[in-house]
Amino acid sequence: MMWTTPTSSDTEGTNLPTVSDSSVSTPAMSVDADSNPTAAEATPQPSEATLPLTGERTVPGVPEENYWFRRHEVVYRQLLERCAGRVVLEAGSGEGYGANMIADVAEKVIGLDYDTSAVDHVRARYPRIDMRHGNLADLPLPDASVGIVVNFQVIEHLWDQAQFLAECFRVLTPGGELLISTPNRITFSPGRDTPLNPFHTRELNAAEMTELLEEAGFVVDLMTGVHHGPRLRELDAKHGGSFIDAQIDRALAGEPWPADLVADVEAITVDDFALTEPDIDASLDLVAIARKPAVSG
Repeated sequence: MMWTTPTSSDTEGTNLPTVSDSSVSTPAMSVDADSNPTAAEATPQPSEATLPLTGERTVPGVPEENYWFRRHEVVYRQLLERCAGRVVLEAGSGEGYGANMIADVAEKVIGLDYDTSAVDHVRARYPRIDMRHGNLADLPLPDASVGIVVNFQVIEHLWDQAQFLAECFRVLTPGGELLISTPNRITFSPGRDTPLNPFHTRELNAAEMTELLEEAGFVVDLMTGVHHGPRLRELDAKHGGSFIDAQIDRALAGEPWPADLVADVEAITVDDFALTEPDIDASLDLVAIARKPAVSG
């Protein structure tokens, strides 16, 4: 996702790095306590206000952010069926659009975020989500209480990644799955000892992510990656070799974007990305399915 210069807020005692202040402007929504809104009713319209861009999270409906939004959305789309009929926790649910997608197929979706503005926003905009405030280092759920934990583009923000994964393992039922994605350190911050994004604490490559998951007790059933498809490779060539760098350069410059760049970014869809296992070290984002072993005997 894009990022801006962070402004500090208090996260002492949490598993999160210092995060930026943000405000929420959400539309008024009237939902009866006994109602069960349909997907169409619960899906926000483009005109509805959303969380501001701070650099920590991706939000829908912003033309200049569309590349990053679709790059995240494709992982939800590809793994959505694994959530069908399950009780799902999205740990670090951010703006809430992903949790709302999961609610189309899941038995129940619990959202969790430490940012109170995000919690308020999700409660107002996505009424199907059981949205809660909490720390990812100490998940406020009982042992073995959810069948799926979703954690997309979050673990790189955490100070204690091992503790978070231990908590995921604890709240999952035996045989339950952790669906996780994170930027690939090799391609996201190439040649750097520290992450390029100021909101990231530690980025991982595929081997490092596998090691963390296995140390937490998980069996890694799949390690795959997000890659550019043919259309995005054409845009790489069009924009000087890297479509990503072209966007970052404009964002950091703080100047209006060229019309052709905005048009190209706004036209991106999930179909422009591919999830494939080969050449994992060249992937843009890592995507893993990790399973808590079933109780033996």
